[in-house]
Amino acid sequence: MTSVRSVPRPRSPLPRIALLAGLVWAVAACGDESWSGRAAQSSSTAWKEPSTYTYTLDSTGGERLLTGTFRVSVRDGKVTHAVGLDEESRRVVQRSPGAVPTIGRLVKELEQARHDGADTAEAEYSTVGHPLRITLDPDANAVDDEARYVIRDYTPGPA
Repeated sequence: MTSVRSVPRPRSPLPRIALLAGLVWAVAACGDESWSGRAAQSSSTAWKEPSTYTYTLDSTGGERLLTGTFRVSVRDGKVTHAVGLDEESRRVVQRSPGAVPTIGRLVKELEQARHDGADTAEAEYSTVGHPLRITLDPDANAVDDEARYVIRDYTPGPA
C-alpha cells in the first residue's frame, strides 16, 4: 500500500486579512458610535436659549448652595421668578435668589467645566436640544465637588 502524502500548499493570507479588517472595522465603528454620541452631545450645546421659558430644576450633589427642587421662570436671559419646591430650595430662594440659574447658565457651567478639564462634564439632551441632565465633577478624587442637574417640565414661552 502506498501512502499518499499531500504537499502543503501555501495558504492565501486573504481570509485572515479580511477577518482582521472586519474586526478593525467593527471596533472602529463602535468607537465612532460613542464618538458621534459625544459629538451630538457637544453639538447640542448649540441650543439657543429662548427669551422666555419655564422649567423645573432638581439640583443635587456636593456641598453647594444650590440644592433642592426649583420651579424657575426666565425672561430675557434672567430668572424672573424662582420657587423652592422643598425645604432646601426654599432656603436658597430666600437667602440667595440670584443663585437659581437659567438653563443657559447651566450650559455655560458645563462648557466651562469641559474647558477646565473636569473629570466629569456630561450632558444628556432632549430631541429639541435643551439639556435634560448635566453631571459635573471637577475632580474625581475630591469630596463633595460634584453637581447633578436634572431639567424637567421645560416649556418655552411666546417669543
